[in-house]
Amino acid sequence: MRLFTHLFTVALTLVCASTNAAAIRDSNLFNDVALAANDDNSTGLVDIGFNVDFYSMKNMGQLYVNNNGNVTFLNKLSAFSPSGLGNISFPILAPFFADVDTRATNSGVVRYGTDTIAGHKVFGVNWIDVGYFNRQGNKLNSFQLILTDRSETGLGNFDIEFNYDKILWETGSASDGINGIGGKPATVGYTDGGTNNYEFFGSRTTRAFLDDNPTGLIHGSLNSDVNGRYIFNVRDGQVTHVPEPTTAALLGLGLLAGFAFRRKRS
Repeated sequence: MRLFTHLFTVALTLVCASTNAAAIRDSNLFNDVALAANDDNSTGLVDIGFNVDFYSMKNMGQLYVNNNGNVTFLNKLSAFSPSGLGNISFPILAPFFADVDTRATNSGVVRYGTDTIAGHKVFGVNWIDVGYFNRQGNKLNSFQLILTDRSETGLGNFDIEFNYDKILWETGSASDGINGIGGKPATVGYTDGGTNNYEFFGSRTTRAFLDDNPTGLIHGSLNSDVNGRYIFNVRDGQVTHVPEPTTAALLGLGLLAGFAFRRKRS
């Protein structure tokens, strides 16, 4: 397994707040196309508007948007109960891999598209006010994925951004959840489909990501001064400036509020 050999100090801040975060960039962005209300469906291949390198995968310009809180390269993913991302054999970026069900009458649907932010080409996916299985809309989550073209720093370079405004549920009933809680909770992170896998600490842990928990996703940030925003820089095909667990401990980050990054070992 490949190990990151450098330890980096990053801006991982954990600030408790009594209200929802405001990390989602203009929710009117990325509304070009809607994935019709569904459970466990995916798009066909979608153009992201630029090419990216992600570990061994080079010049990738298309991906699949999956209803269940993630995007994938090479293959669609209909799975709804998250397992360790290291068990997935193709690249996935998962801001909130859980059993999203947008068929409730008050649930939003997944929307995606391209735009420009600060002069950079971007591709984004909105999961705004989405419900959970089975057709439940009593609790709604709002989160967003943005990929930003950073080819001015090198061909294939890009940023991954996970944004969270509201996380009220973590599990669908088919994943043994009750009223959106417990069972097999959400996973957040990424994998290249090989040995490079990261999950946020708290993945698949009951209540870890919810707004009412100090470890909730809206209370932290990475490489950003906005609560609920987590940015990963991908340069020369590799994610950089991700702290090793020991680094977080040494910095007093993560353990202080029970939040850190955990490496999944295969």
